Amino acid sequence: MSAFDDLMAFQRQTEALAQVAGRLGWDQETVMPEGSAGQRAEEIGALEGVLHARRTDARLAGWLAEAVAPDAVGEAQLRQIRRSYARTMKVPAKLAEEIATTVSLAQGVWADCRSREDVAGFLPTLRRVVELKRAEGAALAAGGDPYDALVDDYEPGMTGAAIAAMFDAMRPRLVALRGRVLGAEAPRGIVGTFGQDDQMALSRELATVFGYDWSRGRVDLAVHPFSSGSGHDVRITTRVSETDPFNCFYSTIHEVGHAAYEQGIDPAYALTPIGQGVSMGVHESQSRSYENQLGRSRAFTGWLFGRMQQVFGDFGIADGDAFYKAVNRVHPGYIRTEADEVHYNLHVMMRFDLERALIRGELQVDDLEAAWNDRFRADFGVAVDRPSNGMLQDVHWSCGLFGYFPTYTLGNVYAGCLVKALRAEIPGLDGMMAQGDVSAATGWLRERLQRHGGLHEPRDTVRRACGFEPSEGPLLDYLEAKFGEIYGV
Repeated sequence: MSAFDDLMAFQRQTEALAQVAGRLGWDQETVMPEGSAGQRAEEIGALEGVLHARRTDARLAGWLAEAVAPDAVGEAQLRQIRRSYARTMKVPAKLAEEIATTVSLAQGVWADCRSREDVAGFLPTLRRVVELKRAEGAALAAGGDPYDALVDDYEPGMTGAAIAAMFDAMRPRLVALRGRVLGAEAPRGIVGTFGQDDQMALSRELATVFGYDWSRGRVDLAVHPFSSGSGHDVRITTRVSETDPFNCFYSTIHEVGHAAYEQGIDPAYALTPIGQGVSMGVHESQSRSYENQLGRSRAFTGWLFGRMQQVFGDFGIADGDAFYKAVNRVHPGYIRTEADEVHYNLHVMMRFDLERALIRGELQVDDLEAAWNDRFRADFGVAVDRPSNGMLQDVHWSCGLFGYFPTYTLGNVYAGCLVKALRAEIPGLDGMMAQGDVSAATGWLRERLQRHGGLHEPRDTVRRACGFEPSEGPLLDYLEAKFGEIYGV
Protein backbone atom coordinates (compact mmCIF):
# COMPACT_ATOMS: atom_id res chain seq x y z
CA MET A 1 0.00 0.00 0.00
CA SER A 2 1.08 3.58 -0.64
CA ALA A 3 1.54 6.25 2.04
CA PHE A 4 -1.76 7.76 0.92
CA ASP A 5 -3.57 4.42 1.33
CA ASP A 6 -2.02 3.83 4.75
CA LEU A 7 -3.02 7.33 5.85
CA MET A 8 -6.62 6.95 4.67
CA ALA A 9 -7.00 3.53 6.33
CA PHE A 10 -5.74 4.98 9.62
CA GLN A 11 -7.97 8.04 9.22
CA ARG A 12 -11.05 5.89 8.58
CA GLN A 13 -10.65 4.30 12.01
CA THR A 14 -10.21 7.72 13.61
CA GLU A 15 -13.36 9.00 11.92
CA ALA A 16 -15.28 5.93 13.09
CA LEU A 17 -14.19 6.52 16.69
CA ALA A 18 -15.21 10.19 16.40
CA GLN A 19 -18.67 9.05 15.34
CA VAL A 20 -18.84 6.83 18.44
CA ALA A 21 -17.93 9.84 20.57
CA GLY A 22 -20.73 11.80 18.91
CA ARG A 23 -23.18 9.01 19.64
CA LEU A 24 -22.26 9.14 23.32
CA GLY A 25 -23.11 12.84 23.26
CA TRP A 26 -26.44 12.17 21.55
CA ASP A 27 -27.26 9.53 24.16
CA GLN A 28 -26.38 11.92 26.98
CA GLU A 29 -28.78 14.57 25.69
CA THR A 30 -31.70 12.22 24.98
CA VAL A 31 -31.99 8.94 26.89
CA MET A 32 -29.05 8.62 29.30
CA PRO A 33 -30.11 8.02 32.93
CA GLU A 34 -29.67 11.12 35.07
CA GLY A 35 -27.34 9.36 37.47
CA SER A 36 -24.90 8.37 34.73
CA ALA A 37 -23.40 11.82 34.15
CA GLY A 38 -20.17 11.26 36.11
CA GLN A 39 -19.37 7.96 34.44
CA ARG A 40 -20.29 9.32 31.01
CA ALA A 41 -17.90 12.24 31.47
CA GLU A 42 -15.11 9.78 32.25
CA GLU A 43 -16.02 7.67 29.21
CA ILE A 44 -16.01 10.69 26.92
CA GLY A 45 -12.73 11.93 28.39
CA ALA A 46 -11.13 8.53 27.85
CA LEU A 47 -12.33 8.37 24.27
CA GLU A 48 -11.10 11.92 23.64
CA GLY A 49 -7.70 10.80 24.92
CA VAL A 50 -7.67 7.97 22.40
CA LEU A 51 -8.73 10.31 19.60
CA HIS A 52 -6.12 12.89 20.52
CA ALA A 53 -3.43 10.20 20.52
CA ARG A 54 -4.50 9.05 17.05
CA ARG A 55 -4.66 12.61 15.73
CA THR A 56 -1.11 13.26 16.94
CA ASP A 57 0.28 9.82 16.05
CA ALA A 58 3.95 10.09 14.98
CA ARG A 59 3.21 8.17 11.78
CA LEU A 60 0.92 10.93 10.50
CA ALA A 61 3.80 13.32 9.80
CA GLY A 62 5.57 10.68 7.70
CA TRP A 63 2.48 9.69 5.78
CA LEU A 64 1.59 13.33 5.10
CA ALA A 65 5.11 14.02 3.86
CA GLU A 66 5.06 11.06 1.48
CA ALA A 67 1.39 10.87 0.44
CA VAL A 68 0.53 11.63 -3.18
CA ALA A 69 -3.14 12.24 -3.84
CA PRO A 70 -4.53 10.26 -6.78
CA ASP A 71 -7.09 12.91 -7.73
CA ALA A 72 -8.89 16.10 -6.61
CA VAL A 73 -10.84 14.19 -3.98
CA GLY A 74 -7.59 12.86 -2.55
CA GLU A 75 -6.16 16.38 -2.48
CA ALA A 76 -9.17 17.53 -0.46
CA GLN A 77 -8.69 14.63 1.95
CA LEU A 78 -5.05 15.56 2.46
CA ARG A 79 -5.95 19.23 2.96
CA GLN A 80 -8.38 18.36 5.73
CA ILE A 81 -6.00 15.90 7.41
CA ARG A 82 -3.11 18.39 7.34
CA ARG A 83 -5.30 21.09 8.83
CA SER A 84 -6.59 18.81 11.60
CA TYR A 85 -3.11 17.51 12.36
CA ALA A 86 -1.63 20.99 12.59
CA ARG A 87 -4.38 22.12 14.97
CA THR A 88 -4.32 19.02 17.14
CA MET A 89 -0.54 19.09 17.55
CA LYS A 90 -0.83 22.53 19.16
CA VAL A 91 -3.16 21.34 21.94
CA PRO A 92 -1.63 19.26 24.77
CA ALA A 93 -3.29 15.89 25.20
CA LYS A 94 -4.04 16.54 28.87
CA LEU A 95 -5.83 19.78 27.99
CA ALA A 96 -7.90 18.12 25.25
CA GLU A 97 -8.96 15.34 27.61
CA GLU A 98 -9.79 17.74 30.42
CA ILE A 99 -11.92 19.87 28.11
CA ALA A 100 -13.86 16.80 26.97
CA THR A 101 -14.47 15.62 30.54
CA THR A 102 -15.36 19.07 31.84
CA VAL A 103 -17.87 19.99 29.14
CA SER A 104 -19.54 16.60 29.44
CA LEU A 105 -20.22 17.30 33.11
CA ALA A 106 -20.98 20.96 32.43
CA GLN A 107 -23.93 20.14 30.20
CA GLY A 108 -25.68 18.38 33.07
CA VAL A 109 -24.88 21.21 35.47
CA TRP A 110 -26.24 23.73 32.95
CA ALA A 111 -29.48 21.77 32.45
CA ASP A 112 -30.00 21.48 36.22
CA CYS A 113 -29.21 25.14 36.93
CA ARG A 114 -31.37 26.27 34.03
CA SER A 115 -34.33 24.33 35.42
CA ARG A 116 -33.82 26.02 38.82
CA GLU A 117 -32.99 29.52 37.44
CA ASP A 118 -29.69 29.24 39.32
CA VAL A 119 -26.98 31.38 37.73
CA ALA A 120 -24.77 31.30 40.82
CA GLY A 121 -24.79 27.51 40.77
CA PHE A 122 -23.63 27.44 37.17
CA LEU A 123 -20.89 30.07 37.39
CA PRO A 124 -18.11 27.88 38.87
CA THR A 125 -18.58 25.32 36.10
CA LEU A 126 -18.75 27.96 33.37
CA ARG A 127 -15.69 29.66 34.82
CA ARG A 128 -13.72 26.43 34.43
CA VAL A 129 -14.98 25.87 30.89
CA VAL A 130 -13.94 29.38 29.90
CA GLU A 131 -10.50 28.92 31.50
CA LEU A 132 -9.97 25.74 29.50
CA LYS A 133 -11.20 27.25 26.22
CA ARG A 134 -8.98 30.30 26.74
CA ALA A 135 -6.06 27.91 27.16
CA GLU A 136 -7.04 26.00 24.04
CA GLY A 137 -7.47 29.21 22.05
CA ALA A 138 -4.07 30.46 23.20
CA ALA A 139 -2.42 27.17 22.26
CA LEU A 140 -4.01 27.19 18.81
CA ALA A 141 -3.39 30.88 18.15
CA ALA A 142 0.34 30.68 18.98
CA GLY A 143 0.49 34.38 19.75
CA GLY A 144 -2.48 35.42 17.62
CA ASP A 145 -6.08 36.10 18.61
CA PRO A 146 -7.38 33.13 20.64
CA TYR A 147 -10.97 33.79 19.59
CA ASP A 148 -9.99 33.62 15.91
CA ALA A 149 -8.41 30.25 16.60
CA LEU A 150 -11.63 28.93 18.14
CA VAL A 151 -13.80 30.32 15.32
CA ASP A 152 -11.56 28.55 12.80
CA ASP A 153 -12.64 25.22 14.28
CA TYR A 154 -16.21 25.84 13.10
CA GLU A 155 -15.64 28.08 10.07
CA PRO A 156 -12.17 27.59 8.57
CA GLY A 157 -10.68 30.80 7.27
CA MET A 158 -13.06 33.09 9.16
CA THR A 159 -11.87 35.62 11.76
CA GLY A 160 -13.51 37.65 14.48
CA ALA A 161 -12.66 40.85 12.62
CA ALA A 162 -14.33 39.62 9.42
CA ILE A 163 -17.40 38.57 11.38
CA ALA A 164 -17.57 41.93 13.15
CA ALA A 165 -17.34 43.75 9.81
CA MET A 166 -20.16 41.65 8.38
CA PHE A 167 -22.31 42.26 11.45
CA ASP A 168 -21.62 46.00 11.28
CA ALA A 169 -22.81 45.99 7.66
CA MET A 170 -26.00 44.08 8.54
CA ARG A 171 -27.05 45.76 11.77
CA PRO A 172 -28.33 49.12 10.42
CA ARG A 173 -30.72 47.53 7.92
CA LEU A 174 -31.91 44.95 10.46
CA VAL A 175 -32.55 47.58 13.13
CA ALA A 176 -34.35 49.82 10.65
CA LEU A 177 -36.52 46.94 9.46
CA ARG A 178 -37.33 45.95 13.03
CA GLY A 179 -38.35 49.53 13.82
CA ARG A 180 -40.73 49.68 10.86
CA VAL A 181 -42.24 46.29 11.61
CA LEU A 182 -42.74 46.82 15.34
CA GLY A 183 -44.38 50.16 14.58
CA ALA A 184 -47.06 48.40 12.53
CA GLU A 185 -50.02 46.32 13.69
CA ALA A 186 -48.97 42.79 14.59
CA PRO A 187 -50.80 39.83 13.04
CA ARG A 188 -52.83 37.55 15.26
CA GLY A 189 -51.10 34.49 16.70
CA ILE A 190 -52.52 31.01 17.11
CA VAL A 191 -54.40 29.98 20.24
CA GLY A 192 -55.17 26.63 21.81
CA THR A 193 -53.57 23.52 23.22
CA PHE A 194 -51.75 21.17 20.89
CA GLY A 195 -51.06 17.69 22.25
CA GLN A 196 -47.55 16.29 22.24
CA ASP A 197 -48.42 13.10 20.37
CA ASP A 198 -50.14 15.01 17.55
CA GLN A 199 -47.26 17.47 17.34
CA MET A 200 -44.70 14.69 17.12
CA ALA A 201 -46.72 12.86 14.46
CA LEU A 202 -46.93 15.98 12.30
CA SER A 203 -43.27 16.82 12.94
CA ARG A 204 -42.33 13.36 11.62
CA GLU A 205 -44.44 14.04 8.53
CA LEU A 206 -42.65 17.35 8.04
CA ALA A 207 -39.28 15.61 8.35
CA THR A 208 -40.34 13.20 5.62
CA VAL A 209 -41.57 16.05 3.39
CA PHE A 210 -38.16 17.72 3.69
CA GLY A 211 -36.36 14.55 2.67
CA TYR A 212 -35.21 13.00 5.95
CA ASP A 213 -34.19 9.36 5.41
CA TRP A 214 -35.74 7.45 8.30
CA SER A 215 -33.79 4.29 7.46
CA ARG A 216 -30.68 6.21 8.60
CA GLY A 217 -32.16 8.36 11.35
CA ARG A 218 -34.60 8.91 14.20
CA VAL A 219 -36.14 11.80 16.13
CA ASP A 220 -36.14 12.21 19.91
CA LEU A 221 -36.91 14.95 22.42
CA ALA A 222 -34.19 17.13 23.95
CA VAL A 223 -33.97 20.34 25.97
CA HIS A 224 -32.12 22.02 23.10
CA PRO A 225 -32.83 20.60 19.59
CA PHE A 226 -29.80 19.34 17.68
CA SER A 227 -28.66 17.01 14.91
CA SER A 228 -25.96 14.38 15.40
CA GLY A 229 -23.97 12.02 13.19
CA SER A 230 -23.18 11.62 9.53
CA GLY A 231 -23.43 9.10 6.72
CA HIS A 232 -25.65 6.17 7.62
CA ASP A 233 -26.55 7.27 11.16
CA VAL A 234 -27.87 10.84 11.39
CA ARG A 235 -30.21 11.59 14.29
CA ILE A 236 -32.30 14.64 15.10
CA THR A 237 -34.06 15.97 18.19
CA THR A 238 -36.85 18.45 18.73
CA ARG A 239 -38.90 19.80 21.63
CA VAL A 240 -42.58 20.34 22.36
CA SER A 241 -44.57 23.22 23.85
CA GLU A 242 -48.27 22.40 23.99
CA THR A 243 -49.18 26.07 23.44
CA ASP A 244 -46.69 26.69 20.62
CA PRO A 245 -46.56 23.93 18.01
CA PHE A 246 -44.39 26.08 15.72
CA ASN A 247 -41.55 25.52 18.18
CA CYS A 248 -41.70 21.78 17.51
CA PHE A 249 -42.41 21.97 13.77
CA TYR A 250 -39.76 24.49 12.85
CA SER A 251 -37.16 23.01 15.19
CA THR A 252 -37.74 19.73 13.39
CA ILE A 253 -37.45 21.27 9.92
CA HIS A 254 -34.31 23.12 11.01
CA GLU A 255 -32.63 19.96 12.28
CA VAL A 256 -33.71 18.05 9.17
CA GLY A 257 -31.78 20.66 7.17
CA HIS A 258 -28.65 19.70 9.09
CA ALA A 259 -29.41 15.99 8.80
CA ALA A 260 -30.21 16.18 5.09
CA TYR A 261 -26.79 17.71 4.50
CA GLU A 262 -25.06 14.83 6.23
CA GLN A 263 -27.28 12.20 4.62
CA GLY A 264 -26.82 13.81 1.20
CA ILE A 265 -23.01 13.64 1.11
CA ASP A 266 -21.54 11.30 -1.49
CA PRO A 267 -21.47 7.84 0.17
CA ALA A 268 -17.95 7.33 -1.20
CA TYR A 269 -16.78 9.95 1.29
CA ALA A 270 -18.20 8.17 4.37
CA LEU A 271 -15.83 7.94 7.34
CA THR A 272 -13.29 10.19 5.65
CA PRO A 273 -12.32 13.78 6.50
CA ILE A 274 -14.52 15.19 3.71
CA GLY A 275 -17.45 12.93 4.55
CA GLN A 276 -19.18 15.57 6.67
CA GLY A 277 -20.37 19.14 6.39
CA VAL A 278 -17.52 21.47 5.48
CA SER A 279 -18.27 24.07 8.17
CA MET A 280 -20.96 25.11 10.60
CA GLY A 281 -21.76 28.21 8.54
CA VAL A 282 -22.47 26.04 5.49
CA HIS A 283 -24.35 23.61 7.73
CA GLU A 284 -26.53 26.44 9.02
CA SER A 285 -27.22 27.55 5.45
CA GLN A 286 -29.04 24.27 4.99
CA SER A 287 -30.99 24.29 8.26
CA ARG A 288 -31.97 27.95 7.94
CA SER A 289 -33.01 27.70 4.29
CA TYR A 290 -35.12 24.63 5.06
CA GLU A 291 -36.68 26.29 8.12
CA ASN A 292 -37.21 29.84 6.86
CA GLN A 293 -37.00 30.52 3.14
CA LEU A 294 -38.78 27.23 2.36
CA GLY A 295 -40.64 26.22 5.53
CA ARG A 296 -41.97 29.70 6.40
CA SER A 297 -42.74 30.70 2.81
CA ARG A 298 -46.25 31.75 1.85
CA ALA A 299 -46.57 28.74 -0.44
CA PHE A 300 -45.51 26.08 2.08
CA THR A 301 -47.38 27.56 5.03
CA GLY A 302 -50.55 27.37 2.92
CA TRP A 303 -50.11 23.59 2.81
CA LEU A 304 -49.13 23.39 6.50
CA PHE A 305 -52.23 25.37 7.46
CA GLY A 306 -54.41 22.70 5.89
CA ARG A 307 -52.56 19.88 7.62
CA MET A 308 -52.78 21.59 11.01
CA GLN A 309 -56.52 22.08 10.57
CA GLN A 310 -56.89 18.37 9.81
CA VAL A 311 -54.85 17.37 12.88
CA PHE A 312 -55.86 20.01 15.45
CA GLY A 313 -59.14 21.47 14.22
CA ASP A 314 -59.79 25.17 14.74
CA PHE A 315 -56.93 27.11 16.36
CA GLY A 316 -58.05 30.70 15.89
CA ILE A 317 -56.76 31.36 12.36
CA ALA A 318 -59.23 32.05 9.58
CA ASP A 319 -57.28 31.34 6.40
CA GLY A 320 -53.91 30.60 4.84
CA ASP A 321 -52.91 34.25 4.57
CA ALA A 322 -53.53 34.86 8.27
CA PHE A 323 -51.65 31.65 9.07
CA TYR A 324 -48.64 32.78 6.98
CA LYS A 325 -48.56 36.02 8.93
CA ALA A 326 -48.90 34.17 12.25
CA VAL A 327 -45.99 31.88 11.37
CA ASN A 328 -43.86 34.92 10.54
CA ARG A 329 -45.07 37.13 13.39
CA VAL A 330 -42.33 39.50 14.61
CA HIS A 331 -41.96 39.98 18.35
CA PRO A 332 -38.96 40.86 20.57
CA GLY A 333 -38.83 37.63 22.55
CA TYR A 334 -36.09 36.34 24.81
CA ILE A 335 -35.23 33.03 23.17
CA ARG A 336 -32.88 32.88 20.19
CA THR A 337 -34.16 29.55 18.88
CA GLU A 338 -37.73 30.89 18.91
CA ALA A 339 -36.82 34.28 17.41
CA ASP A 340 -38.39 35.50 14.20
CA GLU A 341 -36.19 36.13 11.18
CA VAL A 342 -35.97 39.87 11.84
CA HIS A 343 -34.66 39.49 15.39
CA TYR A 344 -32.69 36.27 15.07
CA ASN A 345 -29.42 37.73 13.82
CA LEU A 346 -29.50 40.42 16.51
CA HIS A 347 -29.50 37.63 19.11
CA VAL A 348 -26.44 36.11 17.45
CA MET A 349 -24.62 39.43 17.26
CA MET A 350 -25.08 39.94 20.99
CA ARG A 351 -23.70 36.49 21.82
CA PHE A 352 -20.77 37.00 19.46
CA ASP A 353 -19.71 40.18 21.23
CA LEU A 354 -20.07 38.60 24.68
CA GLU A 355 -18.22 35.38 23.97
CA ARG A 356 -15.44 37.16 22.09
CA ALA A 357 -14.94 39.38 25.12
CA LEU A 358 -14.97 36.34 27.45
CA ILE A 359 -12.28 34.50 25.51
CA ARG A 360 -10.13 37.62 25.17
CA GLY A 361 -10.38 38.23 28.93
CA GLU A 362 -12.19 41.54 28.42
CA LEU A 363 -15.26 40.17 30.23
CA GLN A 364 -15.18 37.91 33.27
CA VAL A 365 -17.62 35.08 33.87
CA ASP A 366 -18.83 36.61 37.14
CA ASP A 367 -19.90 39.72 35.19
CA LEU A 368 -21.57 37.83 32.33
CA GLU A 369 -25.15 37.90 33.60
CA ALA A 370 -25.11 41.68 34.12
CA ALA A 371 -23.45 42.20 30.74
CA TRP A 372 -26.03 39.96 29.06
CA ASN A 373 -28.98 41.70 30.72
CA ASP A 374 -27.66 45.18 29.95
CA ARG A 375 -26.98 44.33 26.34
CA PHE A 376 -30.35 42.60 25.90
CA ARG A 377 -32.23 45.62 27.22
CA ALA A 378 -30.21 47.91 24.92
CA ASP A 379 -30.70 45.72 21.83
CA PHE A 380 -34.27 44.51 22.36
CA GLY A 381 -35.84 47.10 24.64
CA VAL A 382 -36.97 44.45 27.13
CA ALA A 383 -35.60 43.50 30.57
CA VAL A 384 -34.65 39.85 31.02
CA ASP A 385 -37.18 38.38 33.42
CA ARG A 386 -35.35 35.19 34.47
CA PRO A 387 -32.03 33.43 33.74
CA SER A 388 -33.57 30.69 31.57
CA ASN A 389 -34.66 33.49 29.27
CA GLY A 390 -31.23 35.09 29.60
CA MET A 391 -27.70 33.75 29.86
CA LEU A 392 -28.82 30.21 30.78
CA GLN A 393 -30.95 29.69 27.68
CA ASP A 394 -28.29 28.28 25.33
CA VAL A 395 -26.36 25.04 25.81
CA HIS A 396 -23.38 26.17 23.70
CA TRP A 397 -21.12 27.68 26.36
CA SER A 398 -21.55 24.74 28.71
CA CYS A 399 -20.46 22.55 25.78
CA GLY A 400 -17.40 24.73 25.24
CA LEU A 401 -18.61 25.79 21.79
CA PHE A 402 -17.02 29.24 21.79
CA GLY A 403 -16.80 30.56 18.26
CA TYR A 404 -19.90 28.66 17.16
CA PHE A 405 -22.57 31.38 17.54
CA PRO A 406 -21.52 33.62 14.62
CA THR A 407 -21.88 30.69 12.22
CA TYR A 408 -25.65 30.89 12.70
CA THR A 409 -25.78 34.30 11.05
CA LEU A 410 -23.17 33.32 8.49
CA GLY A 411 -25.49 30.43 7.66
CA ASN A 412 -28.37 32.87 7.19
CA VAL A 413 -26.20 34.92 4.83
CA TYR A 414 -25.29 31.83 2.82
CA ALA A 415 -28.93 30.69 2.80
CA GLY A 416 -29.99 34.04 1.33
CA CYS A 417 -27.56 33.53 -1.55
CA LEU A 418 -28.47 29.88 -2.15
CA VAL A 419 -32.24 30.40 -2.17
CA LYS A 420 -31.89 33.38 -4.48
CA ALA A 421 -30.04 31.11 -6.91
CA LEU A 422 -32.37 28.13 -6.62
CA ARG A 423 -35.48 30.27 -7.07
CA ALA A 424 -33.99 31.67 -10.28
CA GLU A 425 -33.54 28.14 -11.58
CA ILE A 426 -36.87 26.66 -10.34
CA PRO A 427 -39.53 29.17 -11.48
CA GLY A 428 -42.47 26.91 -10.54
CA LEU A 429 -41.25 26.29 -6.99
CA ASP A 430 -44.10 28.04 -5.17
CA GLY A 431 -46.72 25.99 -6.98
CA MET A 432 -44.99 22.79 -5.89
CA MET A 433 -44.54 23.90 -2.29
CA ALA A 434 -48.21 24.88 -2.07
CA GLN A 435 -48.90 21.16 -2.54
CA GLY A 436 -46.47 20.21 0.22
CA ASP A 437 -43.74 19.25 -2.26
CA VAL A 438 -40.35 20.83 -1.53
CA SER A 439 -38.32 18.16 -3.31
CA ALA A 440 -37.29 20.45 -6.18
CA ALA A 441 -35.61 22.83 -3.73
CA THR A 442 -34.10 20.17 -1.47
CA GLY A 443 -32.93 18.22 -4.53
CA TRP A 444 -31.24 21.35 -5.91
CA LEU A 445 -29.43 21.87 -2.61
CA ARG A 446 -28.43 18.22 -2.44
CA GLU A 447 -26.97 18.26 -5.94
CA ARG A 448 -25.36 21.69 -5.85
CA LEU A 449 -24.01 21.67 -2.30
CA GLN A 450 -24.74 18.78 0.04
CA ARG A 451 -23.25 15.90 -1.94
CA HIS A 452 -19.81 17.56 -1.98
CA GLY A 453 -19.32 17.43 1.80
CA GLY A 454 -15.91 18.89 2.59
CA LEU A 455 -14.55 18.66 -0.97
CA HIS A 456 -14.17 22.44 -1.26
CA GLU A 457 -13.44 25.23 1.23
CA PRO A 458 -16.56 26.65 2.96
CA ARG A 459 -17.00 29.92 1.08
CA ASP A 460 -16.07 28.25 -2.20
CA THR A 461 -18.69 25.56 -1.54
CA VAL A 462 -21.39 28.24 -1.43
CA ARG A 463 -19.98 30.19 -4.36
CA ARG A 464 -19.92 27.09 -6.56
CA ALA A 465 -23.49 26.25 -5.59
CA CYS A 466 -25.09 29.65 -6.15
CA GLY A 467 -22.85 30.90 -8.95
CA PHE A 468 -21.81 34.19 -7.37
CA GLU A 469 -19.70 35.48 -4.51
CA PRO A 470 -21.70 35.23 -1.26
CA SER A 471 -22.57 38.42 0.62
CA GLU A 472 -25.17 39.65 3.12
CA GLY A 473 -27.12 41.53 0.40
CA PRO A 474 -29.48 38.73 -0.72
CA LEU A 475 -30.46 37.91 2.88
CA LEU A 476 -31.24 41.52 3.76
CA ASP A 477 -33.15 42.03 0.49
CA TYR A 478 -35.20 38.89 1.22
CA LEU A 479 -36.01 40.00 4.78
CA GLU A 480 -37.01 43.52 3.74
CA ALA A 481 -39.22 42.26 0.92
CA LYS A 482 -40.88 39.52 2.98
CA PHE A 483 -41.62 41.47 6.14
CA GLY A 484 -42.30 44.70 4.30
CA GLU A 485 -45.10 42.88 2.47
CA ILE A 486 -46.45 41.13 5.59
CA TYR A 487 -46.52 44.31 7.68
CA GLY A 488 -47.21 46.81 4.91
CA VAL A 489 -44.02 48.76 5.59
